[in-house]
Amino acid sequence: MSAQVFLLPDIGNFEGVSVIELHVRPGDRVQAEDPIITLESDKATMEIPAPYAGVVRELKVAVGDKVREGVPVAVIEPSAQGAPPAAAPDSQGPRPVVPQPVASAEASAADPTSAPEAATPAPRPAPAGLPQGAEIVGASESARAHASPSVRRFARELGIDLGLVQGSGPRGRVLRDDVAAFTKSVMSGAKSVAAGLPAVPPVDYSRFGPVEHRPLSRVKRLAGQALHRSWVTVPHVTQFDEADITELEEFRQGKLEDAGRRGVKLTLLSFLLKASVTALQRYPEFCASLSPDGETLVLKQYFHIGVAVNTDNGLMVPVIRDVDQKGLLDLAREVTVVSEKARAGKIAPADLQGGCFTISSLGGAGGTAFTPVVNAPEVAILGVSRAATRPVFRDGEIVPRLMLPFTLSYDHRVIDGVAGATFTQFLSTVLADIRQILL
Repeated sequence: MSAQVFLLPDIGNFEGVSVIELHVRPGDRVQAEDPIITLESDKATMEIPAPYAGVVRELKVAVGDKVREGVPVAVIEPSAQGAPPAAAPDSQGPRPVVPQPVASAEASAADPTSAPEAATPAPRPAPAGLPQGAEIVGASESARAHASPSVRRFARELGIDLGLVQGSGPRGRVLRDDVAAFTKSVMSGAKSVAAGLPAVPPVDYSRFGPVEHRPLSRVKRLAGQALHRSWVTVPHVTQFDEADITELEEFRQGKLEDAGRRGVKLTLLSFLLKASVTALQRYPEFCASLSPDGETLVLKQYFHIGVAVNTDNGLMVPVIRDVDQKGLLDLAREVTVVSEKARAGKIAPADLQGGCFTISSLGGAGGTAFTPVVNAPEVAILGVSRAATRPVFRDGEIVPRLMLPFTLSYDHRVIDGVAGATFTQFLSTVLADIRQILL
């Protein structure tokens, strides 16, 4: 079969997305769904896969190119086993083939700005005068460093303060090789860059018994880096509370049949989304982010709430937009859709961006309480555990009530303890009487 031009598929509402990595070279043989290139937007990354098996005859893009939907990516000659999509005959040359869009959703739920490693540049000599170690907590100079966004992301993944790295590029620009050399220098000195603590010594666990080495998925690695960064840079406080949701659950149960007829699974999460918006509207400092210099609070006038979803590859946080403008059934339907897309690995990068508050519900898994990690740069996250019927002293007698335990972790630089307790008490009141969302 003749070679065909592979065009960039629909990548969402993005223009001028950067090519940061080439996974193949001319002459390479690929299978269907093998990655061809990696793209990087401001907030996420995506791998663009081969639409069918074949041999790459030509690459039409290079690292650093800005691309958009419909741009030629490569010329691929289908193999005998390949089954490219049908295309109209074209005597003028190769025929373009547009595959179904397959976006990588492996950006961290906890940090949508995380990105994969950029393409490795040509080797450069390690710059002289590398620092031998540093403590960066509370003294980061990364913002002042002269480096590209991909190098900044690479440094963040490694926990490196760019302000401590001597750049060897033009005008002192910090290159990827500079970051790698600095990291190697620090590791050889057995010093921890993240917090100035002694490095954990390597252990040969096989001395004690059989072991198995299982690589972490990319989602888990990126999420782990983001969570660790949040934990060491955000002063966490967690507030514990509970809500009497007896009436709410009766109302939900009464609407299940109607929701089922509409093809909707009405869960408690829809009510949590609406109740959270009511609380965020009352206390706007919880719907905010701190500026990078720590001197300004950015109060957001929209209510996009992230919902933590457990997948086979790790935790992801798709964002439900404009929660204040949607009804319970609409929210339930949207949560189902984005959750299924996340678990199938087909969620778009745009669906992981723009959150101002996050809800992590472990009600289905059990437990009585947990302390969620703030999804920075947000300043608060709600953790919900399993509801249970307990005896409650009310109006002079002991009665059974369905009690929902929940926790609120927040950034103590923005929110103090009194504000945290006030927020959880108000949220408890709203959940106890869901009619509060109408006020």
